Amino acid sequence: MNLTKDNITAVILAAGQGTRMKSSQPKVLHEILGRPMSAYLLDTLKEVGVNDIVVVVGHQAEAVKEALKDHGVRFVIQEPQLGTGHAVQVAMPAVPASAATVMVLCGDAPLISGASVAALQRLHAGANAAVTVQTIELPDGAHYGRVVRDESGRVVAVVQAKDSKDRPDLLAIREINTGAYCFDAAFLVDGLMKIPKSPVTGEIYLTDLIHIARQQGRGVEALIDPDWEALLGINSRAELAGATRTVKRRINARHMDQGVSLMDPEATYIESFVTIGKDTVIYPNVYLQGKTVIGENCRIEASVKIVDSVLEHDVYVKMGCVITQSRVGSGVDIGPFAHLRPLSDLRQGVHVGNFVEVKKSVLHEGVKAGHLTYLGDADVGAGTNVGAGTITCNYDGEKKHATVIGEGAFIGSNTALVAPVTVGAGAYVGAGSTITEDVPPGKLGIARARQVNLQRRLVGKKKE
Repeated sequence: MNLTKDNITAVILAAGQGTRMKSSQPKVLHEILGRPMSAYLLDTLKEVGVNDIVVVVGHQAEAVKEALKDHGVRFVIQEPQLGTGHAVQVAMPAVPASAATVMVLCGDAPLISGASVAALQRLHAGANAAVTVQTIELPDGAHYGRVVRDESGRVVAVVQAKDSKDRPDLLAIREINTGAYCFDAAFLVDGLMKIPKSPVTGEIYLTDLIHIARQQGRGVEALIDPDWEALLGINSRAELAGATRTVKRRINARHMDQGVSLMDPEATYIESFVTIGKDTVIYPNVYLQGKTVIGENCRIEASVKIVDSVLEHDVYVKMGCVITQSRVGSGVDIGPFAHLRPLSDLRQGVHVGNFVEVKKSVLHEGVKAGHLTYLGDADVGAGTNVGAGTITCNYDGEKKHATVIGEGAFIGSNTALVAPVTVGAGAYVGAGSTITEDVPPGKLGIARARQVNLQRRLVGKKKE
């Protein structure tokens, strides 16, 4: 399915505003599971060996260029946007002279498969056609361009729906144009100069090249692709949601095929760059985002969100946890309702319990912080026990400061460690202390007022 040898340049149409999305954001940047929709199309082209790609941008061009800058594509600007034919006219100076075939695709049709791209190109090359268009058959052609064939079944035109309001015979046609084409490059250069403007909209339609090819006696082919759901463009929020469901199903099926158990695949959201080891079990309403890596034999309970983090093997994340840009060692258990903020590093066998928050801290092997604790900008030594209600007071209003706790220390409940401060290895801190000075190794630090018991005052009662 590799098309590298065929001197193909792909032109991606991504200049439109997408008014039916009712959004201030360019349509092609609306996300599907954390990525711009157009990025999926670019990935597919690269997978089949189409590496020379020109993206036509227009509406909010700089935002589109920034979002796609790492995809190895070239950009041209269409301003103003005068239709698909005009967009390809703008792109042609960026197409190398060595290109034999120009493939044109829509940036708002992200679900086209590599198999569909390859099939379109094979038909085009085998027939030595001037134009090959990809089509699908729908129960209702809706707002799409209709494919008109003659008595022998040959394609003679693609007619825009908005130009056919007074032609019910055309609107009744169920075969529609997906917007994906292959063109003979030499024909395309010549034909683009001959396309007239639409008398209705004033736009230049790429579909008019079919009529021009017929006039010149050149071959026109159409491939009816059966994968119609994947080939429709995204023009509304409802269609974006439908595409998201399709991508989600594909991703989840891939993980299950590789030995991951999803308790409810329809309610599990896994983005495309996430990797998961075998025998991991994932419960409903879990969100795995970014470049998250999860090891083998982990358990991720319901309503957990993990972003750009690494979990090693045998990690247990209980219900309601949030983990962002953190690293979790093997055998760690977290939660329920714990929060690991960026740069948290939990080493092997750590236990972080309910309502514990960790930020930019290292918890070494075997540390236990059972509940109701905040550890920020801290280095906590192996085997340390952190009691309930402990906080590291790391911010003085201007700067963040570090707390260092040595191995095997014991921090009593309801302790405030005012950074910068060090608690030595094997030291104890008494419950309820506010520690502002270092506690030497093996010592007991207590910083609290002595208890005083006073006579209870009676209010509203008579003395006996």
